[in-house]
Amino acid sequence: MSGTSKVSIYGAISANILIAISKFIAAFFTGSSAMFAEGIHSAIDTGNGLLLLLGLKRSVQTADKKHPFGYGMEIYFWSFVVSILIFSLGGGFAIYEGFHTLQDPQIIEDPVWNYSVLGVAILFEGISLIIAVRQFNKSHASGRLVANIIKSKDPANFAVVIEDSAALMGLVIALLGVYLSIKLENPYLDGMASLLIGTLLFLVAIFLAKETKGLLLGESANIKTLGKIEDILKQNKNIASYQFPKTVHFGPDNILVVVELKVIDGLDLISAENLINEIRTEIKVNCPKVGEVYIHMTDAVL
Repeated sequence: MSGTSKVSIYGAISANILIAISKFIAAFFTGSSAMFAEGIHSAIDTGNGLLLLLGLKRSVQTADKKHPFGYGMEIYFWSFVVSILIFSLGGGFAIYEGFHTLQDPQIIEDPVWNYSVLGVAILFEGISLIIAVRQFNKSHASGRLVANIIKSKDPANFAVVIEDSAALMGLVIALLGVYLSIKLENPYLDGMASLLIGTLLFLVAIFLAKETKGLLLGESANIKTLGKIEDILKQNKNIASYQFPKTVHFGPDNILVVVELKVIDGLDLISAENLINEIRTEIKVNCPKVGEVYIHMTDAVL
């Protein structure tokens, strides 16, 4: 999973560096507020990509006494930091720049710079988005993209898709803002475009924060994985009853499973121990993302 995540992140970083430089150059020569806001957006996206790479690197550290279940949740933390940066720096600066422009509107000079840069940026951002979506779809063969993003437990993967989508929409808004402000001879429209870009970034940041917050708090495995675990428990003739398995993600590919069950009457201790080992092995084989399985036997009625 992390390998596919890195491909999309590297693609996004490369595109954002080139796009940010070109946007700042265009903003310098034209004085466009929307273009400058977009330049900040791309610069922040570049930094966000580096933070996601840091999260991926730290998440694969070997488990130790301090973190017995590994460091997989590092990627959740850094993804949450990314959402905060998008909200505070990206959205906040775009809103500020928009209000500043509305207070002192300036006629955009030499719009060819803006059109050229925005055209190239849309091309690069589109390519980056296609790469990100393809990498994301490799681990989600079926279902709709938005639904899969909501269900995904790998923010390093879906964060790039979300950021690239927002970046592409922001570019379209900036292009319309520049075009309409010149066409209608209304410099206020450029500032309005910057405000819309800021609002877009706020919404994206809130969505990303919501998704990563759930993972940080400890989300359970998906319905498919839970169904497989239940099937294993139901089909074992030596299990009299069991409680619904408790699961939690300690990373995109590391699930902890806790099962409380009651064995049939008359099962001796050695057979019970063999049963536990058998169930643990079967769960891990059928659910590759399960890292640890804890099984507790009880005499109580479940």
